[in-house]
Amino acid sequence: MEWWTRVRLEVSRGEKSKRGVLRDEGIHWETLKKIMRYSEPPGYRLQEARPKPRIGAYLERIAQIIEEDKALPKKQRHTAKRIYERIREMGYEGKYTQVKEAVRELIRLKQEVFMPLIHRPGEGQVDFGHALAKVSGVLKKVVFFVMALPYSDAFFVRAFERECTESYWEGHVRAFERFGGVPNRISYDNSKVLVSKIIGTHDRKLTDGFLKLQSHYLFREHFCRVGRANEKGVVEGVVKFARLNFFVPVPPVRDLNELNEKLAPMCREDLKRRLRGKAGTKAETLQEDQAAFLPLPAAPFEACRKQPTRANSLSLVRFDDNDYSVPVDYAHHDMLVKG
Repeated sequence: MEWWTRVRLEVSRGEKSKRGVLRDEGIHWETLKKIMRYSEPPGYRLQEARPKPRIGAYLERIAQIIEEDKALPKKQRHTAKRIYERIREMGYEGKYTQVKEAVRELIRLKQEVFMPLIHRPGEGQVDFGHALAKVSGVLKKVVFFVMALPYSDAFFVRAFERECTESYWEGHVRAFERFGGVPNRISYDNSKVLVSKIIGTHDRKLTDGFLKLQSHYLFREHFCRVGRANEKGVVEGVVKFARLNFFVPVPPVRDLNELNEKLAPMCREDLKRRLRGKAGTKAETLQEDQAAFLPLPAAPFEACRKQPTRANSLSLVRFDDNDYSVPVDYAHHDMLVKG
């Protein structure tokens, strides 16, 4: 760079003639033209790709094989060695190294491109996780509902017996009460509890259970594309965080009520943390989320399944494949069961 600058100065300022520079520096005329054209050395620039006489005729076929493999399981796709063997059958006479480099380059150029997600105040993400807990002395797998607010990174965690419509309902109701409002947009995966049919990339036929919840709270929904859980990556990370921090070591509890009594203060304590790149704590940033929330409806949502039934002559009612006893006076009467 020092030499480059000196030559440019001497010629540009008229301190030396071009012929004098060529003679004194021992450089070619084309080199001097390049020095005067660029303020710094441009480096070596290849005008066109180097010819590949042996493998060039087979690059299109290699690219086709790689593209066809995308529809197959990862464990059953072509390796570079297998592609080499196949094109040898087609007449390729080059070495394996050229095939390996060609495959590596084609895969690199065909990789997905991503854009960073923008998390606005007032948006939420929901998911379920699984963990072990020792309930009444028995090691048991429980599911836990997680609602995360990507903007403030505040979250709510509650354990349930299983992932079903009722647990989704109760998880939402308790999370909304905890946050003091309703996120205006919530992202989900394609759980069968919420989605009865996937129609194309973005359209979904939603279950009645989900629509009842949405109609009551009036939030907008967003469902991730199939196999693209990264679209709700914040709650995915919170599920992992909760499992490692709230369920390690395995918590011994009498029942799930006691477990949830332990989880609630843990979630509140986490609000004191200050995230990297944020000016304040989670609790302070949560106030911006709450300012963008929808208000809670006047009447709370009943997070239970309702089923009309009739008590039989044995004073029993049938609900969820189980018989439940009712007072004798209710025999042969119609009633509404809430589960």
